[in-house]
Amino acid sequence: MNVSFLLNGTSVTLTEPAPTTTLLDWLREERHLTGTKEGCNEGDCGACTVMVTDANGHHPLNACILLLPQLDGKHVTTVEGLSTAQGTLHPVQSEMVTHHGSQCGFCTPGFVMSMATAHLNGDTDHNTTLAGNLCRCTGYAPIIRAARAAEEQPVPDHLLLLGENIPGNPSADGRLDGAAPQTTDALAKLYAENPDATLIAGATDVGLWITKQLRDIPTPIFLNQCADLHGITKTDTHWRIGAMTSIAELERTLSPHFPDLGKMLRRYGSTQVRAAATLGGNIANGSPIGDGSPAMIALGATLHLRMEDTRRDIPLEDFFIAYGKQDRQRGEFVEAISFPVQPDTLHCTKISKRFDQDISAVCACLNLPVEDGHFTTTRLAFGGMAGTPARARQAEAALNGQPVTLASIHAAMAVLRHDFTPLSDMRASADYRMEVAQNALLRAFHRSNGTATDLHEVTS
Repeated sequence: MNVSFLLNGTSVTLTEPAPTTTLLDWLREERHLTGTKEGCNEGDCGACTVMVTDANGHHPLNACILLLPQLDGKHVTTVEGLSTAQGTLHPVQSEMVTHHGSQCGFCTPGFVMSMATAHLNGDTDHNTTLAGNLCRCTGYAPIIRAARAAEEQPVPDHLLLLGENIPGNPSADGRLDGAAPQTTDALAKLYAENPDATLIAGATDVGLWITKQLRDIPTPIFLNQCADLHGITKTDTHWRIGAMTSIAELERTLSPHFPDLGKMLRRYGSTQVRAAATLGGNIANGSPIGDGSPAMIALGATLHLRMEDTRRDIPLEDFFIAYGKQDRQRGEFVEAISFPVQPDTLHCTKISKRFDQDISAVCACLNLPVEDGHFTTTRLAFGGMAGTPARARQAEAALNGQPVTLASIHAAMAVLRHDFTPLSDMRASADYRMEVAQNALLRAFHRSNGTATDLHEVTS
């Protein structure tokens, strides 16, 4: 397996690197570029943030869970590549100095890389772009001030050229030994021949198997070069989302149509995680607390599966059989997710201990269509309430056909207790989970009637 990419403007070709080597380890141990720091080594702290440029733009990514084959045909910029050849600092670096944005300095390179990527992309929502970078000593106020001060300053010329110097996929010539198929047809053949292989999409989950569980991944198949697994299309009747579509792209595309979904997706991991994580991976790993599945179930999604030349479609909720068990055969993979075009009646509530970058205790996605003053075809989907993402079918039945009144909501809230028997764990007690799930219905009702329900939006 050969991997070729640009590193700070210089061409790099690696001959048969270990496919599960992380970019962080390679940068520090092989290239001695130690500005990129190892903090948590699991994609939480952002100290290892680098900028990766491809045909879809510039992305901040966590180098600690980014594997070398994922970089083929891309351009990697580390903190050492931000300043000009003459040594002039990047605007965000200069402003970090001016505004005293660094104390111990360990987290600073990661902050600077997130800030520089946002600066290049013209993104000024600093609270969001920096939510995946943790600082324990400086405090965020001077860092945010530095980011704001850099907003109107020009992007250095050498960074403006990054998008013009993307190398493409020079390794797509058969030397990858089938480990990074270029099409879904090639993937289907390869996976059927190696059904015990590990499919690697964004590696935001598999990366932790490597860095934290120290697991060996004997047969990895990387999906990042399957162009026909990427992207979102809309017809007159359906939205179709390729399995390799990132959460960041999902948020950008669907937010204008389903604003509440967009708000929830902006709390899915961090900016770095959303740029790497995929909807197909989020669904296929079967987590009972993955935020993507409840939203898609509430929208009436269909899962499109493929094994060799055979395709089958199932309702997404039927994919999840039990904890850790999905309706997927050996050699079968998620090809796409689709759901009907529909008016926006979706209400999403994510409850977690932290607002940013945290796993849900409960994720409630409630689709509440109304006709002639009555609820109809409701779909109430929850994560964190059972061993799988699931619909509250008895509560749905209690709502359907009933008038849109508070009494109808309270009746459904009572019935919800018969749909789930949640567990208590480190994130929440069973009683708390049930109360939160019930209150999500109440919140959706009040929000539909124009009452402010988001504490981040309520002012005195």
